[in-house]
Formats: sequence, structure tokens, C-alpha cells
Amino acid sequence: MSAFPSTSYIASILGLITGSTPHLSLYTSDPTIADTGTEVTGGSYARQPITFGSITAGSMSNSGIVTFSGLPTATITHYGIRTAVTGGTLRVFGSLSSVGAVISGDEITFPIGNIQISLAGS
Repeated sequence: MSAFPSTSYIASILGLITGSTPHLSLYTSDPTIADTGTEVTGGSYARQPITFGSITAGSMSNSGIVTFSGLPTATITHYGIRTAVTGGTLRVFGSLSSVGAVISGDEITFPIGNIQISLAGS
């Protein structure tokens, strides 16, 4: 027998991500469920605040543009959403749809709707 979470439960889970000020982080390796990935460091890199639109059919996406500037030379492969600008808890992570090879001083921009979080079952 299959089990699926209700729409209201999915909204509650997604609310854990947006409940505080979430911050988008970039990684050069998979963050993993154990939060053991390698986050980008150097240059002017800093986690960026991210806002989300309303939850629709168990999904939500960023409602504002998110820009990282002054990046160090790196190959960025993954992202995470954390609860704080430093430290904090990793709430969500995933791989980027394309690897971002950047050189010192480069910028990466995520347009509105580009970061999508979806939970099945609704």
C-alpha cells in the first residue's frame, strides 16, 4: 500500500524552509543529507537571502532574483538552502542543472522561478 502526505502536511514541511530567513548557498561538492559538502569560500562569496512565492500543488520557487558576485575560481555543482547566513541548518539541497565553472570575480544569478522545491504527494 502506498502512502502520500496530505497537501496541508506538505505545506507545513515547505514552511520549515521559509519560516526564518532562508539563505541560498553554493557548493563545489554534494552537500549530502549529512551536510558534509564543500561550500564555496573565498572572494566575496557569501550566502544570499532567498524569498519564495506561495506554495502551489506542493511546490514553491524563488520569488526574487538571487545574485552571487565576486566569486572565487571554482566549479560550482550544488546548492543548499540554509537557516542562517553563517552556520545554521541545511534544510534543502540539490545539484545544479548545469555546472558553473567560474573564475575570480565572476557572478552567478538565479532568475525568479529558477530555484524550485517540490514535494510529491499533493
